[in-house]
Amino acid sequence: MSRLFLVRHGPTHAKSMVGWSDLPADLSDTAALARLHDFLPAEALVVSSDLQRAVHTADAIQGDRTRLDHHPDLREIHFGAWELRTWADIDAEDPERIRAYWETPGDVRPPGGESWNEVTARVDRAIDHLMQQHAGRDLIVVGHFGMILTQIQRAEQLTAEEAFSHKIDNLSVTEIQTRPDWKAPLINHNP
Repeated sequence: MSRLFLVRHGPTHAKSMVGWSDLPADLSDTAALARLHDFLPAEALVVSSDLQRAVHTADAIQGDRTRLDHHPDLREIHFGAWELRTWADIDAEDPERIRAYWETPGDVRPPGGESWNEVTARVDRAIDHLMQQHAGRDLIVVGHFGMILTQIQRAEQLTAEEAFSHKIDNLSVTEIQTRPDWKAPLINHNP
């Protein structure tokens, strides 16, 4: 088989844009973590972004599965100057850019950050590399909202705007089947 099980990290409870800031995850919902562990394939390899909210979530669901090194290219969107700021604060300063970033994602980037197209290219390269290194193996990839959306967009051949319409809950699973063709039979599943 060759499937990706994309898991969003546990909640940070931040009420702002959290990209590359290394905030911890709240992993106190041990019942949800146990259900997630049991739902995921036992023989899959586990990999996560290098940010602690993803690393610690991966630790919590790993069990006896083989763990791969953390991968920095699986990080969330780099929000640059918008990092840890609220939509309202940014909208007050730069309303056209923030609306364009979220409503027509593509080449618009936050000051000092990365565009949606750059995020997508970065994550696609990382996923492709992992799939080449571990051909035919299922992968559990613990990461972030934006990272997961890039692969939904890819699998379902969506526009960026269509991809952004998906809700991705903390501790949810999105399954991407890569063979024979890419598709996403399960999006935002909460076991």
